[in-house]
Amino acid sequence: MEQFTAAVIHPATLSRPRSVRPAVTGSVTERLPFTIRRVQTQADLLKAVKIRHAAYARHVPDFARTLAQPEAADFDADTIVLLAESKLDGTAIGSTRIRTNLHRPLGVEGSVVLPDWLQGKRLVEATRLAVDEGRVGRMVKIALVKACFMYCEDNAIDFSVATGRPPVDRQYEQMLFVDVFPEDGLVPLRHVGNIPHRVMAFEIATFQQRWTEARHPMLDFFFNTVHPDIDIGPVVAPSVPEWPARKELAVA
Repeated sequence: MEQFTAAVIHPATLSRPRSVRPAVTGSVTERLPFTIRRVQTQADLLKAVKIRHAAYARHVPDFARTLAQPEAADFDADTIVLLAESKLDGTAIGSTRIRTNLHRPLGVEGSVVLPDWLQGKRLVEATRLAVDEGRVGRMVKIALVKACFMYCEDNAIDFSVATGRPPVDRQYEQMLFVDVFPEDGLVPLRHVGNIPHRVMAFEIATFQQRWTEARHPMLDFFFNTVHPDIDIGPVVAPSVPEWPARKELAVA
């Protein structure tokens, strides 16, 4: 089976020390009915693509037709794809893709110029968030978001940038993301089929403080609960994946 090492930021390339995610003390351990892990093989990626395509087909069917196969961005060395799988039968029930700006601009920067307060910062953009429409879907989505923030803390990320179309954008509001372009409203974005989205950002360093002050209902899930079933893997040096030709990959 073909394998690759999905890249994350190498600590030696950072201009400041790696931010070490603090251990959760005085907390509870909670087991989830699913696991979240990074894509490691061709089979993993095809499972992620299948759930991605199905989720987008429910809401934006025209754009979903472009997602029936792996995208070029899935293979980038500065990108990881996360996959949520049911413990019951191993089926894919969620996925998202995380990309950094360490080696190239974010996907959203193909459509907009980010403001000064985001320039020169370590950024990530989580895209292609997709979950199963069953009852467990909401929990899977929240757990994938937690995995993204774990990644940010492990890799000294300053801000998470997100784009959301209505009504998905309200979910980012609830997580205390702020508008990057408050005067502009929705912006058509090339990397999501020119569909108008809100561009929003979240500061990682003040994450826990702001959620504590806001008495956020998901504070315990993110900061006071250990989830062994969420495993984003170690921090490793970026490497180029050795994959079959992309044209040979197809969703089963």
